[in-house]
Amino acid sequence: MSNRELIVLGTGSQVPSRARNHNGYLLRWDSIGLLFDPGEGTQRQLTFAGVPASAVTRLCLTHFHGDHCLGVPGIVQRLSLDGVPRVHAHYPASGQAYFERLRHASVFHETTELIEEPVTGDGVVARGGFGELSALRLDHPVEAFGYRLVEPDRRNMVPRLLARHGVAGPDVGALAREGSWLVNGRTVTLDEVSALRRGQRFAFVMDTRLCDAVFALAEGADLLVIEATFLEAEADLATTHGHLTARQAARVARESGVHTLVLTHFSQRYSNMAEFHDQAAEVFDGEVVIAHDLARIPVPRRTRPE
Repeated sequence: MSNRELIVLGTGSQVPSRARNHNGYLLRWDSIGLLFDPGEGTQRQLTFAGVPASAVTRLCLTHFHGDHCLGVPGIVQRLSLDGVPRVHAHYPASGQAYFERLRHASVFHETTELIEEPVTGDGVVARGGFGELSALRLDHPVEAFGYRLVEPDRRNMVPRLLARHGVAGPDVGALAREGSWLVNGRTVTLDEVSALRRGQRFAFVMDTRLCDAVFALAEGADLLVIEATFLEAEADLATTHGHLTARQAARVARESGVHTLVLTHFSQRYSNMAEFHDQAAEVFDGEVVIAHDLARIPVPRRTRPE
């Protein structure tokens, strides 16, 4: 059974508050777990969320500002303490020296095999049964990448179409494997007896100004997790510091065909989160979620093929 959800571990930005921890987001995607941008306190937030360290199979950093990476030492050490055998780590290659310092910030008995896979540019960074994990460079004062997870499209056999074309028994499997098959003297193609089921898509966009990469990452996402550090009144400040407003994030969701929009990474200057929802809803008519610490947000179900 599919188990796909986002577990929000922190939603603050530069300065955490009583209500908001530094960043931290765990995407549970069937048998894998992608931990994005663990800021300070992420290890404890996992405990509060009831999630074991063994749930983490990939560590993905967007950039090396402290609120996105200072939880790495605790997470890395916890992986070894809990006997996690292997974890892959993705991060901007330009910050490799920072990652090495974080990884070895203090003395510990390292047993987890941490496979470093630095991101050197735009493109696919990992492939597997989960699909493809890609990274695209964002527009921030330091090098930063957003991530996009895409499940392959599949075709599901439609019983009424199989019956219409007289396909039954072993011929069904042969047609699925070969793409076409001779049935009762006629070639039947897979397209004639099946329906396309689009794979799910997830996008993770942190600190950035609006740029083409933001829209490309978000394209067709079932779940878009995106920073909304500022409200629209501070749009100039957002641009100056390389961030987005709630309205800009909503524009991305609208123009990219997003299903569910998750806003996060809020400046500590704000306390009324309803304003973020209202400004986003003025632009985007899909589901808008204002993330809060320890929230669990399901990846929307795929639509059924016809």
